[in-house]
Amino acid sequence: MAGVYVHIPFCARRCSYCDFFSTLQLAEAGGDYVEAVIAEAAMRRGELRGEPVTTLYLGGGTPSLLPSPLLSRLVVGLKEAIDLSGLVEFTVEANPDDVTAHWCAALSQLGVNRVSMGVQSFEDDILRLIGRRHTARQAVEAVGHLRGFGITNVSIDLIFGLPGQTVTSWTESVRQAIDLAPSHISAYGLTYEEGTRLWHQRERGEVTEVSEQQCLEMYRILIEELQSAGYEHYEISNFALPGYRSHHNSSYWNDTPYLGLGAAAHSYDGTVRRANVCDLRQYIDSIRGGVPAYVEEQMTWQERYDERVMLGLRTSEGVDAGRLRQDFGDEAWQHFTREARRHLQAGNLRVAGDGNYVLSRDGIMLSDSIIRDLMWDE
Repeated sequence: MAGVYVHIPFCARRCSYCDFFSTLQLAEAGGDYVEAVIAEAAMRRGELRGEPVTTLYLGGGTPSLLPSPLLSRLVVGLKEAIDLSGLVEFTVEANPDDVTAHWCAALSQLGVNRVSMGVQSFEDDILRLIGRRHTARQAVEAVGHLRGFGITNVSIDLIFGLPGQTVTSWTESVRQAIDLAPSHISAYGLTYEEGTRLWHQRERGEVTEVSEQQCLEMYRILIEELQSAGYEHYEISNFALPGYRSHHNSSYWNDTPYLGLGAAAHSYDGTVRRANVCDLRQYIDSIRGGVPAYVEEQMTWQERYDERVMLGLRTSEGVDAGRLRQDFGDEAWQHFTREARRHLQAGNLRVAGDGNYVLSRDGIMLSDSIIRDLMWDE
């Protein structure tokens, strides 16, 4: 099986914390861009190697900004270029204020069965500070709109460690999210990416960074509250009600090939990574000229080993050491088991019933350092 990701880079304005590739040129370039994505899909469908496509994900940027005619043209064009008859999950990312009844009706007609919304916080003051367009009330209303049109598989994103956020206010945001009963919740700790507006605000002393200790407490509360509400903690930043794990995102963590279309999109076929250019006009012109818009990297076995370990330990399934030995040899297996020993003794790793190595509850809090220890360092 395989997945297809389409990057929709258009935004109405940039959030202060975001360093993803985005542009404000929807009106000028939206139509040309959609046609380029469709042409790229036809050009590169051979990279799927005949694997059935089971997931389609429109991310961004802000895919919900695409006018309905453009969204329809994109989906119809993709279906003409690639066999999408076997889709089990079709996700579109959205900003809550774009989720109108008209938009929901358009999605329903196109076969979208999952929406991922960037809620980020239920505090209006913080939403304004970080440049979000919506309010907490609009986020609540958006969930209702989607369910009214039969789109019940709704995921919401939250961010902890935002300026002005306290442990108490974060706890309230988590509980408000639970009250909405989304099928899936993703929650990420804020990072100050160099060059973003928020990074400059911190450098000028206009905002204060939440302490690491407070962020760890916020993460601990997140886990406890969501697990108590019946959500499975199946990846470090992801929680789902039973049966609602993200099929598409899981493909990134379990070594499933995926094809990325659009400016700044990434692809992976098991051994080769391809990254499209982060330039709108260069991307469009390249595809128009019949030339792929990516740079290519052949991964070494050490890089593939590192990725297997890093991504595996992020998930509740963990790392299958036997498969690691089979795919990368005795030397890699010995390195992994040797480095894992002290973390097992410290109680930060455990061996599950199926023999996989999994982070313990305490180990999740130390995941970055544990993963670094187990990666290839020679």
